[in-house]
Amino acid sequence: MFEYNICNEPDADIFERQCHALEKNIPDIIKMELLQDVDGSMTQLYEHDKKSVQVHNSHYFGAIFVKSEEDLTKYFTV
Repeated sequence: MFEYNICNEPDADIFERQCHALEKNIPDIIKMELLQDVDGSMTQLYEHDKKSVQVHNSHYFGAIFVKSEEDLTKYFTV
C-alpha cells in the first residue's frame, strides 16, 4: 500500500482539491462512494485498474492523506 501525506490538518477545501487532482490526472479513475464520519471526517473512494485509491480528510489523524494500492507518482510531475 502506498501512502501520500497531503496536509497535516483536516481541511475540506484541500480535500476537494486533492480529489479533483486525482480525477483530472489519472485516466480512467472511477469515483466511487464518499464516506462521512460523525466527527466530520470524509473518505472519497476511487477505483483504478481494479485497485483501491482512497482520499482521507481525517479529524482523527489530523491530516489529509491518500492511500493507494498502486504508485500514483507516475501521474504527477515532481
